[in-house]
Amino acid sequence: MNANVDNDRAIASWLLVCAVLIFSMVILGGVTRLTGSGLSMVNWHPIHGVIPPLTEFAWQEEFSNYQQSPEFTKINRDMTVDGFKQIFLFEYSHRILGRIIGLVFFIPFLYFYFTRKIKPGLTPQLLFMFFLGGLQGLLGWYMVKSGLVDNPHVSQYRLTAHLIAAILIYAYILWTAMGLLNRAPRVAKSESSNPGFRKAIHYLILMVVVTIVSGGFVAGLKAGHIFNTFPLMNGQWIPEGLISLKPHYLNLFENMVTVQFNHRYLALSTGALLLIYWLFSKFHNFDSSTNRSFNLVAFLVLVQVTLGISTLLLQVPVWLGASHQAGALLLFTAVLYNMHGLSRQ
Repeated sequence: MNANVDNDRAIASWLLVCAVLIFSMVILGGVTRLTGSGLSMVNWHPIHGVIPPLTEFAWQEEFSNYQQSPEFTKINRDMTVDGFKQIFLFEYSHRILGRIIGLVFFIPFLYFYFTRKIKPGLTPQLLFMFFLGGLQGLLGWYMVKSGLVDNPHVSQYRLTAHLIAAILIYAYILWTAMGLLNRAPRVAKSESSNPGFRKAIHYLILMVVVTIVSGGFVAGLKAGHIFNTFPLMNGQWIPEGLISLKPHYLNLFENMVTVQFNHRYLALSTGALLLIYWLFSKFHNFDSSTNRSFNLVAFLVLVQVTLGISTLLLQVPVWLGASHQAGALLLFTAVLYNMHGLSRQ
């Protein structure tokens, strides 16, 4: 029994390391986007692309490839090789971190598998995680390709899909790790004293995800650079141009005004509901771990709302935009942790 517990803890620790790396990957991806670096590597070489340019000749060759891209011809015609090196290294680091995550996952998996440390039923889940990671790499390149044809901007649809896929993989890994660490038997539903909370958290985590998705469209359209006031938008509660596209559903995804408006009010609504959820938890008896998860959710709501408003008012500086993205993922993590704790009640 002790050996099984130790094996589960070792596997959970490995999965948590992978989750931390994915968290870092999401934030680095945000920095890459905010610095305008995402289209600097116009070719995808999964194997020999690991080695960056090491000589001036190699840098010049890479820069020559970039000069053929629409981003250079339409936006960065005055860029020099030295300027190119700066944006290249952000995108290069993002792609290298993706490869590192693959190795950090796959090599320990082989060790755990061949030493028979993986409990029955877990191997298919781990293989599915690896498969999803591979698909995420392909989705990332599919996203980049959208900005290498005519329009030097990646599709907001593909960017948001890439972001949400990363978060879902992250959630899947975290949930599995938490299950391995918490071996206490579940309380039967008929014995649970908190069915309302268990039901509410499913709706709330969905709202968090939808808010993050709306943030992906804000990022993809660069909609955070308009209406840099709060709470009003250009002095209005309902700004002009909110529903200016036809068919009307396109406003949700392609109208900068609508996309920012939706993200503002989704974020505020989700934050308010999470704080009400936290307040109601004070009238119930939870174990100390679950109580901490409620408190963490409330704290991160306040932090994230502050970061979001500050990012908007200061017109999306790189460090603050990246912090806002990190805050979103931390809040999602806290809600997921709370959800897992309640699922054992």
